[in-house]
Amino acid sequence: MAASSTEKGDPKPRIQSAVRTVSILLAIADSPNGLKTKEIMEKVGLSRQVTYHLIHTLSATGIIRKNDSNRYVLGLAALSIAEGFRRQLDTPEHLAQRVRAIVAATGETAYAGGWVNGEIVALATARGESPVRAAEIPQGYSGHAHARASGKLLLAFMEPAACERYLENHTLTARTSKTITDREELMKEFEQIRERGYACDNEEFNEGLRCMAVPIEGLRGRFALGISVPSGRFDANFDRYLDALLKVAQLKG
Repeated sequence: MAASSTEKGDPKPRIQSAVRTVSILLAIADSPNGLKTKEIMEKVGLSRQVTYHLIHTLSATGIIRKNDSNRYVLGLAALSIAEGFRRQLDTPEHLAQRVRAIVAATGETAYAGGWVNGEIVALATARGESPVRAAEIPQGYSGHAHARASGKLLLAFMEPAACERYLENHTLTARTSKTITDREELMKEFEQIRERGYACDNEEFNEGLRCMAVPIEGLRGRFALGISVPSGRFDANFDRYLDALLKVAQLKG
């Protein structure tokens, strides 16, 4: 059960049960509403017996729990890991300053994203000042880049071969009915992003929310600045939002 294995080209031994346990934890963390046992089995490719054993172990630690809908979700113990990650994530101050400047200029929830270990990660976030505002994306979040304005922007400005490799290793999962899940359609979207210099998310990540992102001047392809806005006021303020983002993106330092 706990036999070690070595992947081709990787001399470091891996404990199979540990890898499986982490896979289950990541699958639950990536699901919007938790997973039932059968869904966990399908996602991580394990037998019923092994899945039940590992779920029981994780539940005993408090890192996952079963909710009233009979789905496994993250437990309170997972909060310590999330808080530790946020503390240890080294967010460049120049990104945090820009995010705060966008909130001051627009009143909307703002964020900065960038590449970290091959993933597009939310590196800095700040809550908007409007009474009705978009919720902040959690700092450190890296999922569903194809559905986020910042993710689409950074993917669009990647080298084509690198972008293809990224998409081959990341499933184009639908977050909403408007999420682009067709590879060809997404590549066309990337072409449009490169032409106009900014990206938008039309309720592709969250229903009722629209986002816009631009590259940081001099760091194109590495970092993006964005805002998240309730759909009802996005179109009426589009030019103002874009102007504010571009001005902040061009700031030095």
